[in-house]
Amino acid sequence: MYLASTPAANALLERDPLALLIGMLLDQQIPMEKAFTSPDVLRERLGGELDARTIAAYEPAAFEELFRTPPALHRFPAAMAKRVQELARIIVDEYDGEAGAVWAAAATGDELVARVGKLPGFGAQKAKIFVALLGKQFDVQPDGWREASGEYGSAGSHKSVADVVDAPSLQAVRAYKQQMKAAAKAAQ
Repeated sequence: MYLASTPAANALLERDPLALLIGMLLDQQIPMEKAFTSPDVLRERLGGELDARTIAAYEPAAFEELFRTPPALHRFPAAMAKRVQELARIIVDEYDGEAGAVWAAAATGDELVARVGKLPGFGAQKAKIFVALLGKQFDVQPDGWREASGEYGSAGSHKSVADVVDAPSLQAVRAYKQQMKAAAKAAQ
């Protein structure tokens, strides 16, 4: 795992499905490494454990303060604290508090993309990227996962966090994103 900026944060992502979901949720408008390191910082601030039930039941203003405390967990701490709590509530209500259950029972890639796409902060594109991440780095590969994750599921691609496994792949993904931004700007 090479998504976070510390070995401890990467180890947490590897073993804790809730941390992985939170990291992916936070991966917008901040550097990828910050987004995927923040679940480990949140775990520390919560007393050493990430638990969907604890997060869902946390007093909202106090939970927001966990996000605001320097270093802030996201550049938009209030909005992201609310989204993470909403995510935790869905995990509790629909998946009995087990984040990995979001993908454990998905029979097809399309079903998995649909399940992930219903989570707060996961639009259509992010759901496909997350399914590609699960397939490529966690061996969560229901039938049709590559097709369901679109271009992000392609073997050998360097288009998203799903493809980041080391420093060279991180640079390749960043180069791809810069090319896409330049092409979009040129098309305007």
